[in-house]
Amino acid sequence: MKNVMSNKTAIILYVLPSLLLVLFLIYIPIALTGYYGLMDWSGVGQMKFIGLENYKKLIHDKLFWESTWHSVLLALFSVLSLIGYLIVSLILASKIKGGNLFRKIYIIPMLMSSVAIAQLWIKIFDPMNGLINSLLSMFGIKETPLWLADPDMALYSVFIPIVWQYAGFYIIILYAALINVPQELIEAARIDGANAFQIAYKIKVPLISGVLKVLVILAVVGSLKYFDLIYVMTGGGPGHATEVIASYMYKEAFGKFNFGYGSAIGFGLLILSMGATWMIQKMLRVNQE
Repeated sequence: MKNVMSNKTAIILYVLPSLLLVLFLIYIPIALTGYYGLMDWSGVGQMKFIGLENYKKLIHDKLFWESTWHSVLLALFSVLSLIGYLIVSLILASKIKGGNLFRKIYIIPMLMSSVAIAQLWIKIFDPMNGLINSLLSMFGIKETPLWLADPDMALYSVFIPIVWQYAGFYIIILYAALINVPQELIEAARIDGANAFQIAYKIKVPLISGVLKVLVILAVVGSLKYFDLIYVMTGGGPGHATEVIASYMYKEAFGKFNFGYGSAIGFGLLILSMGATWMIQKMLRVNQE
């Protein structure tokens, strides 16, 4: 083994397949996206070099910034939802009765496709026969909301199934982290008179802070590039009220066949995601210090 690790040629041969995979699947597509953003191109035929015109247009595009704001709101909503996921995970990790059943229930949304989830929630939000409005009518509310048709409510309405869709993913990760907290520390805290809240706040949560940091980054970046469920449920409507960056990029590239501008939007999304990741890491590092 020492001979292999000291042989630079052997090391290069071992690492080369992974490097090539990362190069062709990540870095080259990123470079091509930025390059296509410099072009006036319909996706087929000849490309016309127009320099930074697409990126200048992007900076002054009100709809792009509106969709960016919607994506940022989704990111904030997702991060706040982690508090609820954490509370559920703490309860499950306390070995409550029926905990195994609840863990299986939370995983169910992960087993469904985004299209199936979207169709399910479209039926739930149906203004005439939907489950929510039917319940509201039972309680005497006559003017029930138009959940997906009202521009003021549509965006927040689609946030609900997104949180439901990923609940199992985050809860399972947090649960796995919590059950690995040393029981000796918990027992010692109980002997010293700490209650369940103090044990959770001062022992369990600090010990899984590394996992929480990763989940915050995943929630933010995943929200910024979120697309499928929103596109199926509302298509970005009504009146762009639920438009997010990814859906706007899709419409420009595949709806209007403006691949140059769509690539510029995609490159802008990449920069935004990288900036958000850097900012979160810096904020969490400062808080830790």
